[in-house]
Amino acid sequence: MRDFSGGMEAVRALQDAREQLEREIGRSIIGQSAIIEQLLITLLSRGHGLLVGVPGLAKTLLISTLAQVLELKFNRIQFTPDLMPGDITGTEVIEEDQTTRAKRFRFFHGPVFANIVLADEINRTPPKTQAALLQAMQEHEVTVSGTTYPLESPFFVLATQNPIEQEGTYPLPEAQLDRFMFMLKVGYPSFAEEVEIVKSTTGARMERPAAVLSATQILQLQDLVRRTPVADHVVEQAVRLVARTRPGDSAAPAYVREQVSWGAGPRASQYLVLGAKCRGILHGRPTPDVEDLRAVALPVLRHRVLTNFAAEAEGVDSDAIITRLLEELA
Repeated sequence: MRDFSGGMEAVRALQDAREQLEREIGRSIIGQSAIIEQLLITLLSRGHGLLVGVPGLAKTLLISTLAQVLELKFNRIQFTPDLMPGDITGTEVIEEDQTTRAKRFRFFHGPVFANIVLADEINRTPPKTQAALLQAMQEHEVTVSGTTYPLESPFFVLATQNPIEQEGTYPLPEAQLDRFMFMLKVGYPSFAEEVEIVKSTTGARMERPAAVLSATQILQLQDLVRRTPVADHVVEQAVRLVARTRPGDSAAPAYVREQVSWGAGPRASQYLVLGAKCRGILHGRPTPDVEDLRAVALPVLRHRVLTNFAAEAEGVDSDAIITRLLEELA
């Protein structure tokens, strides 16, 4: 059993584990290497992820496969307009003792009590039910009828959204979007990847991936990320980049003032540094550099930079603004 408690040995062991993870996930998932790496970064940074993509891109299969190779308990919640908060967190039911006839409340755990929770099509349920995830995502606990129940560790929420068919959906409020470390855009596979997908999924047998990391090892890796040192200039670059997304900041360029309604908050700076630290050790470096920061900037910032009507009229989205800011980053 690998030990990830600390030191360069842990960094090298993580590199070996990463290669094995990619190999095992590749038994079920063709391509999507960048998304897989970003999901690992989110998990090891103790964050949560939001995946956006059209139907049929194997988002659900990717998440369930990740749970298998990480040997974690996985639950899927299909969000629908009639889903209630108790359907996520759990409910209390009155039970009667057959001997004494005494009645008492018993709490039945909801599907949020798992290591990896897939919130499928999260924007198809009303805000009241969406909000049931907020405490779980932030505090890693659930409160029902005044009683607080801790969630298992590690705890990792992955939500999916369909960017088309917006009729009858409920866009996530900015406060809830900010709870997600990364927003990941899942695109179409290349021609060669799609050929391989068709070949591997239309035969008589599909390979099942093997477990690579246990829950205990993942907790060690999460601690390793937190202990990873980071240079002051990397932290300052993260804060400087985030400040330039805010139209009211003196450092913001003219196009940000003209095309952005709201910029990113301090949580973005925190996630930029955590993501850079995690990507650094995933690539075998004991400390992150500015390139690691650049690599995680888009998924961290794209849902925290809100464009206005002027940007929409010119066909400019948050990705375009962040990419331009990165090009100007010294």
